[in-house]
Amino acid sequence: MWAQRWMWIAWPAFLVAAVLEMLVFALVDPSELHWSGHALEWSRQTVYTVSFFVFWLGAMASSALTTLLALSPFEVNRCPVSPDQRPKDCAKSGNCC
Repeated sequence: MWAQRWMWIAWPAFLVAAVLEMLVFALVDPSELHWSGHALEWSRQTVYTVSFFVFWLGAMASSALTTLLALSPFEVNRCPVSPDQRPKDCAKSGNCC
């Protein structure tokens, strides 16, 4: 189940990062980028690569938040410990679910 959720996060984020990469660098020349007032001394390929991964991580964060918010209350409140291994004073030790 978690592998499937990771694909729900990673694949759309990859596609969004690719589109963002094309849109941004259709308008921005990587050789003219500046950081803190100084010219960025990176090659074009390095700028493209780093920016793609930054875009991908940002889109993955957005997709992960969406996946987290889509969890059902049962999934959020489920105790990861099996009922027979829970301590006696555990609030979830009853057979309510």
